[in-house]
Amino acid sequence: MTKEGWFSAQLIRGHGVASGRSVDSPYPSGTITMQRPFFLAEGLDLGDCWPGTLNLSVAPREIKFCDPDYCFHLLKWTELHPPETFSFWRIQLSTPLDGIVNGWIYRPHPETKQRHQQPSTMIEVLAPRVQGISPGCSLSLQDPLSRLRCVDGRRLRAQLLEFLKFRVLSAQDSFFNQTAETTERRAWLNAHHCEALQLDDVDLDLVWNQARMLYMED
Repeated sequence: MTKEGWFSAQLIRGHGVASGRSVDSPYPSGTITMQRPFFLAEGLDLGDCWPGTLNLSVAPREIKFCDPDYCFHLLKWTELHPPETFSFWRIQLSTPLDGIVNGWIYRPHPETKQRHQQPSTMIEVLAPRVQGISPGCSLSLQDPLSRLRCVDGRRLRAQLLEFLKFRVLSAQDSFFNQTAETTERRAWLNAHHCEALQLDDVDLDLVWNQARMLYMED
């Protein structure tokens, strides 16, 4: 974290598929150029953005998202694979030469994306062409509506898994029956391990499944 409300990130080199720079990509014009007309038809105009993404790493932390400005469900933009779901968040990006510019977090949902999966420590940003940047440089971003959180997901998941150990060993099936639903898990965490509430529902499912596998008696 830098100044209040801003997150520091490092620009890293991407796959080159979004911009069409990759020689191995099945999309020579770039996926962003291909997708923009479909987004425009759904109400999102990205005409002021460079047709490629800035890949920003906040490793070892992770960005957690909620309440996107736009979410397009199962958009069929190519014949090369099944429809994808996309979400967008309006953000501000602080740059070394151009100052603060407006942009978008661009997130193809992992569950519908077949190729070039991104790690949870990285986000893709669409913005006007930014001057004076290259892989390795530092940038910062913020969401004026405070819908983004930057968390140490690896540490939180490991701590929660260890915290659950004795609860599961002592209660076995009853523990999982009592916390089968997301609301029940979050109510239980609110009473016993509040820090883990920073994790999203996907992370909680992952930890609960790991706990069942590791700690349930045969």
